[in-house]
Amino acid sequence: MRRTRRIRHAQELPEPPKARRSGGIVPVLAFAGITVAVMQTLLVPVIKDLPVLLDTAPADATWVMTATLLAGAVSTPIMGRLGDLHGKRRMLLASLAVMVIGSLICASTDDLIVMITGRALQGFAMGAIPLGIGIMRDELPRERLGSAMALMSSSIGVGGGLALPVAALVAQHADWHALFLGSAGLGLLAMALTYTLVPEPPLRAPGSFDLVGALGLSLGLVLLLLPVTKGSDWGWTSAPTLGLLAASVVALVLWGLFELRTPAPLVDLRTTARREVLLTNLASIMVGVAFYAVSLVLPQLLQLPASTGYGLGQSMVVAGLCVAPLGVTMMFVAPLYARISARRGPKTTLMLGMLVIAIGYGAGLGLLSAAWQTVLIAVVLGAGIGLAYSSLPALIIGAVDPSETGAANGLNTLMRSIGTSVSSAVIGMVLANTSVTMGSAEVPSMEGFRISFLIATGAVLIGLVLAAFLPAQRPSAHPVLLASSADAGPAPVAPAPAAPAATAGRTVRHDGAPSSAEPPPPGGTP
Repeated sequence: MRRTRRIRHAQELPEPPKARRSGGIVPVLAFAGITVAVMQTLLVPVIKDLPVLLDTAPADATWVMTATLLAGAVSTPIMGRLGDLHGKRRMLLASLAVMVIGSLICASTDDLIVMITGRALQGFAMGAIPLGIGIMRDELPRERLGSAMALMSSSIGVGGGLALPVAALVAQHADWHALFLGSAGLGLLAMALTYTLVPEPPLRAPGSFDLVGALGLSLGLVLLLLPVTKGSDWGWTSAPTLGLLAASVVALVLWGLFELRTPAPLVDLRTTARREVLLTNLASIMVGVAFYAVSLVLPQLLQLPASTGYGLGQSMVVAGLCVAPLGVTMMFVAPLYARISARRGPKTTLMLGMLVIAIGYGAGLGLLSAAWQTVLIAVVLGAGIGLAYSSLPALIIGAVDPSETGAANGLNTLMRSIGTSVSSAVIGMVLANTSVTMGSAEVPSMEGFRISFLIATGAVLIGLVLAAFLPAQRPSAHPVLLASSADAGPAPVAPAPAAPAATAGRTVRHDGAPSSAEPPPPGGTP
């Protein structure tokens, strides 16, 4: 087997099979992404009631939320790699099916252990988002790809934001198990639409699935995220917290050494260490911190009683409606991202988005005294987060081989999840340590809310600095394509202008034929 390098002028490339049944791909995949993102905030309206509903201690009830987070973090890179190897549509359907099973389990139980199991299965579906981005990259023409990937990438925030008011309304007027029946229905609808309207991309990555790497990464992530999410309950200096953090370092280092030696790794760490990939993933963590901060602060501020002197005294439903513009705005900035990125590139769009986030949090320090002000904050932050999230897939795709799209975007989604986990832990600790006593209850203080906004501002400014060091993506008129060939000898290599790194790898069709037409990544300067 020899690899041959093929160089063709853009006008000589055969027309890729991307016109076939592509009309419904974007809305269907975006709907699937929104559906799985709903799982993250589905129980937020009833989280304070979970100890009573499940007849358990408050510390044990939080496992219902933690299980979803851990499962989502573990599944995203694994499902992305499986999609690259065995078909992204197939793995997307499998992810949605697992989510539906988990929803039905949760809908039929009040037992804590069974509920945690079902919630873990729901979180497993988070791999659908990087899989959807990969399908779009394989199936859509270049002129539609930028805005489509932006919408798919933002769906994690759109679903979370829109779920809050709907879940609150259901929880107030129906049995709380109806939330899980609704999520199961959404999952079944997403499966039916995906099966009917989304084709299976023919591209496949060479190699086999790295089972040992998958188990090692899963172990390392669980050991890392478990103390991060439970540290406030266990104590940050307690033996379990420090022991698990130390064990996670050991596990991830050993996993990394193994990945560097295996011929077909779950995560190509050499690719991940490239400047453009590494800095994009680090910036993603900062954006994740900023995104989750507003989701934690505004609902609590809105629902605190006015008797506190700063609480806004709104109902659960009204609080959800005030925060919902966060997700709606993220959805509507996708076309704006496409226009800005086409002119200036995704690096500029990422930096612009993070600058808008910083402005939103800075202004929010003085805009926390009325419900309409929280809506304004949600709109500004939604625009910034939407621009930032929309830029991430284009930056990743522009830096990796087409055969690694699913795994690379899965890892990037994981970085965002780590950011939200860190945000939840740090801001939860801040709110707890700055709480004040009102009657017989401890409630968050205005000081805690403002410190949380300052933390989010600091995180996004760090992300802005990281993004400034990203290399600008330059388009190439003569893309370089690598393909596998069993019978061809080495072909002479002609000089060509710099091409995005995404074109410098091997991609094969599921029938074994090499891919001959991979469009350059979107977002570069035309």
